[in-house]
Amino acid sequence: MAGGGGSGASGAIPGPRGGRRGRGSGRPPARRGRRVLRWVASVLALLILGTAGAGYLYYRHLNGSIKTDALNLGDTKLGGSKPNAFGQTPLNILLIGSDARDGDENKALGGGRDTFDGPPLADVQMLLHLSADRSNMSVVSMPRDTLLKMPKCTAPKGEVHEASKGLVQTNMSLQRGGPGCTVATWQELTKIPIDHFMMIDFKGVVSMADAIGGVPVCVEQNVHSRTREGHGSGLKLPKGDNVIQGEVALQWLRTRYGFEDGTDIGRTRAQHMYMNSLAREFRKNAKLSNPVKLNSLAQAAIKAMVVDPGLNKIDKLYDLSMELKKVPTGRITMTTMPWIQSPRDINRVEPKPGEAEELFRMVREDIALDGKGATPAASPAPSAAPSTPPVTDPAAPPGRIPVMVRNATGGKNTPEGKVKNRASEVATLLIGKGFGKAMADRQPAAEDTTVIRYAGLDQAGDALAVATAIGLPPSAVQRSTDVSGVTLFVGKDWRSGPTITPPAPAPTKAPDSARALNGDDDKACMRIQEGFTW
Repeated sequence: MAGGGGSGASGAIPGPRGGRRGRGSGRPPARRGRRVLRWVASVLALLILGTAGAGYLYYRHLNGSIKTDALNLGDTKLGGSKPNAFGQTPLNILLIGSDARDGDENKALGGGRDTFDGPPLADVQMLLHLSADRSNMSVVSMPRDTLLKMPKCTAPKGEVHEASKGLVQTNMSLQRGGPGCTVATWQELTKIPIDHFMMIDFKGVVSMADAIGGVPVCVEQNVHSRTREGHGSGLKLPKGDNVIQGEVALQWLRTRYGFEDGTDIGRTRAQHMYMNSLAREFRKNAKLSNPVKLNSLAQAAIKAMVVDPGLNKIDKLYDLSMELKKVPTGRITMTTMPWIQSPRDINRVEPKPGEAEELFRMVREDIALDGKGATPAASPAPSAAPSTPPVTDPAAPPGRIPVMVRNATGGKNTPEGKVKNRASEVATLLIGKGFGKAMADRQPAAEDTTVIRYAGLDQAGDALAVATAIGLPPSAVQRSTDVSGVTLFVGKDWRSGPTITPPAPAPTKAPDSARALNGDDDKACMRIQEGFTW
């Protein structure tokens, strides 16, 4: 029998529910029984729908079961993901695990009677990024004990939750109006536009794990997640490879005491291993060709979900699942946001300066976290570099290229305000470079970085010519339906002067502190915490 209470037992402080806790510990163990499978269920539901094939029509009657909530309750609206130079659009989906203890089924799944029908916490948060060319998928987990500034959120019924004056634990965002505030919190921190969210409760997940015949996992030693005080998930597995399902799968995803250092960081690692293994099983498991079984599984998953209005139909979920299926498991990369122990609270964490932003930037710029870049087959223009727009026609002479210039130097979170007459200044600069048809545009805009957008493929060469003239890289050229011709958005990074300072090159691989795990890594094995072996 294992001894000890895990690494977070000392220095306990009140947590969001009012209990005593150490870093990563959360509320009493019985209350953690459901929250950790939420993100699994969301991806699982999509994979189920995506493997349906002929059984697709079975799901149409489920439309009335899909629950929705507002996508973004914050003041900052980044809009959806922007198409790349090829006109391909990435997708960012926030997976939220609510610990809501409402309904008989949820209440029956693991104690916590003192919190029945109380306000929920967003105890699992994972951003799933599907690349624009569908060649790769990245997942970024945020530890639930991360301290952040909360943005102002306005609930659907009008209740206003003002921006926090200090740092607040990230899992409390859900109590500030709903999942739309969790989305707003992520966008404020990462500047990543989030296209959809899926929030999941626990109902039906165990039966899904059973239906695929179990999920292979590995532990480096015999493990028993149980302290002398009776805390822990109860997971008991022998050393080596195991196939888990049902309640044991639940225990695996709950386990904190017994994995690595006994914190939520180790638990996240175990969840990543499970998710990768689950994806591999779905790809090869023939059972899921049974439409009757698929219908039952999808029904359980969909009834457990809350989604944004953009995913409120079976057709939309099915289409999304088909996009996810395009990514081979070897191009799926699971990561955890790089973090440091908070200098304000030893039992909490904060984003690691530099390296957390590097990870977020890679997602923003659609750079694969595995360091492999785009696959050659994914490029619509084999003769062009991956970041270069497909040029169907050569650029016209500069004097014949109409260029609209918009002043995008202002916007929210710009204390110095918009630079007056900046569009006119840059238009004059372009005229001096031979672009005689350049002119200032009065339409409002706000961009962190300077970009050039164009409407049709026959304008790609012209847009590249403008970029070259002012020293912008090809990656700053985007195809967009929001403009009618070549349009230069002068961003906050070019507030003055005749030349723009190009940004430092983005990383080409996730930092080591993100602990990247590849979807094809079937040799991954969980390290066991001292004192929890048998």
